[in-house]
Amino acid sequence: MLFGLSSCQGDETISATGVTWVLESLNGVAFTASANLTFPEEGEIAGEAPCNAYFGAQTAPYPWFALEDFGSTKMACADMDQESAFFTALAAMTIAEVAGDTLILTNDEGGEMVFKGD
Repeated sequence: MLFGLSSCQGDETISATGVTWVLESLNGVAFTASANLTFPEEGEIAGEAPCNAYFGAQTAPYPWFALEDFGSTKMACADMDQESAFFTALAAMTIAEVAGDTLILTNDEGGEMVFKGD
């Protein structure tokens, strides 16, 4: 069940809520760098990866997830390996599930990203 993500009638996408979703774990392992995502407007995704800000489109109807038109700033930092893992995983996710303050993105290959809302 999707709660808290949309108050619009008939909206079948994850849309703007003002919630910042902070990545807690990636594929079952605690994510030690800082990364988050938001849905600033219907069909949009944005956030902060360990080194760079990013943005893109997410227009698949809930519960599906499809990252499109992805872009980011291009600054280097000590957490580039974790940033690469974050971006690779995010691009591979295909299903979204929201329960309370938890957002879980998964795919058919067993990938999983667990976020907590703040």
